[in-house]
Amino acid sequence: MDETLRALGGILLKAIPTFVLVFVLYLYLGRVFFRPLEKVLRKRYEATEGARKLADESLANATAKTEEYEAAMRAARADLYRELEQLRRELQQERAAKLEEARHKAEAQVTEGKAQLAAQVQELKQTLAAESEALANQIADSILRRRTA
Repeated sequence: MDETLRALGGILLKAIPTFVLVFVLYLYLGRVFFRPLEKVLRKRYEATEGARKLADESLANATAKTEEYEAAMRAARADLYRELEQLRRELQQERAAKLEEARHKAEAQVTEGKAQLAAQVQELKQTLAAESEALANQIADSILRRRTA
């Protein structure tokens, strides 16, 4: 067993330079390779996260602007529909007023026409009465002349 321990001690003693060399290589690679690589990876991660956050903020802003725009469009449409309805009502009232005015004018013209027609009938009756009396007188005169002749 002593021999085994001595052989093991010899192996360990020969392994010390390898261990030191591996340890020095570890320190060297840590400083020269892994730290700069870690810095580059951290900067890359921060850049992508920053870009991702910026994109998320831009998307949120765009969504908010879109919602504002859609709300403004809905309000504008509602105003337009209200104005169109108001205009339609006004035009309908105006049309009803003109129709009523035309109806009154037509009634006035009919009444005036009836009055004129009645006046003309009365005048024609008088003319006819006068002419019939004159004609009756002529007939009576002509009959009386024949008898006397």
